[in-house]
Amino acid sequence: MAVRVFCHTHRVSYAECTVGNHVLFSRYLDILELARGAFFRSLERPLRELQIADVIFPIVAANVRYLAAARYDDVLTIEVRLTLARRARLNFAYRILSATGQVLLEADIHHVCTNTADEPQRLPGDLEERLRPYLAGAPVAAE
Repeated sequence: MAVRVFCHTHRVSYAECTVGNHVLFSRYLDILELARGAFFRSLERPLRELQIADVIFPIVAANVRYLAAARYDDVLTIEVRLTLARRARLNFAYRILSATGQVLLEADIHHVCTNTADEPQRLPGDLEERLRPYLAGAPVAAE
């Protein structure tokens, strides 16, 4: 079955680039974080709201594959795919594409659901429900 993919658009700022006019490798993680924040807002569960409810998602692993450079003023599409949402685990797969569709970066980032005291906890039930259409094998609701 088809799985929903969330897409976020980002225009590269000058501050994200090196003197050589390509995005600094570590800034890609910031761009992925912006896309993840937009994803949660699209679910009507912004990260700030979850934090107020004592739910946060620290990163426990990140694997990034840099394939080509993005440059100042490029318009990028960040694809966000959910690969796991179970118990206290929340894993994402990302792709960053150029305006021509070239894949510039692929990443897998794994999170654990905790409270602000860093104690693991289950994903909130309503959040699990909102995430379901983005999981592999889950039916996609008609729109």
